[in-house]
Amino acid sequence: MKFLLVMFLCSSVLGSNSCKQIEVEISEFKDHYECAINGYKFAHETISEFDREFINKHRAYIQFMCKEQADHI
Repeated sequence: MKFLLVMFLCSSVLGSNSCKQIEVEISEFKDHYECAINGYKFAHETISEFDREFINKHRAYIQFMCKEQADHI
């Protein structure tokens, strides 16, 4: 099985609770462990690119999941 990393940039501002999918450099991993470890790494790198004002104003946060994909024969 392979795992796909799906990542979202979200806002928790009252009335605009929303998330938008964002692309990651590497999105396919051989197991859930690699996907999860890289998900946290990429989330930290991504949120760190925004300044304090943006994050506070939009109550921004990163959400991700590792989706299992069946191997194709």
